[in-house]
Amino acid sequence: AFVTDRSAFSPWDEARARAVIAALQDLPGACLPVLHALQAEFGYIHAEAIPLVAEALVLSRAEVVGVVEFYSDFRREPPAGSVIKICLADACRSMGSEALVAHIEHLAGTRMGETAVGAAIAIEPVYCLGNCALSPAISVGGRLHGRVTPEKASRLVAGQP
Repeated sequence: AFVTDRSAFSPWDEARARAVIAALQDLPGACLPVLHALQAEFGYIHAEAIPLVAEALVLSRAEVVGVVEFYSDFRREPPAGSVIKICLADACRSMGSEALVAHIEHLAGTRMGETAVGAAIAIEPVYCLGNCALSPAISVGGRLHGRVTPEKASRLVAGQP
């Protein structure tokens, strides 16, 4: 199955977050490396991490939130068990990725961009997976798949190859 191992992430812990931040705060342009490290540790950017990062890097909370909101790879909620990324760039759209969105939303019981806390599946839009020759492309749990039909999508959502 393609479900993310949520146990790979630590539960939120302020002391651990401060240690992660302290290890990277002296890097030039430390905001992105610190946020990536926090997400790698906890699976997402916890709301309580924002003021810690801001204080350590001498930034405003708004600046830190701006970075988190600007980059689509940062999550503000614990991750779903699996993330399905559907390419919506021109090549994939021309080959039917919009129909895949509707199909996968129906299968997963959730809408693109809406992730309930602890959800089994999150569906996210991306604007190129670099697999244009094999359109439409999706990524399921970090694995790239090309020439995805609704039938293939059904197997992938069910955790089958």
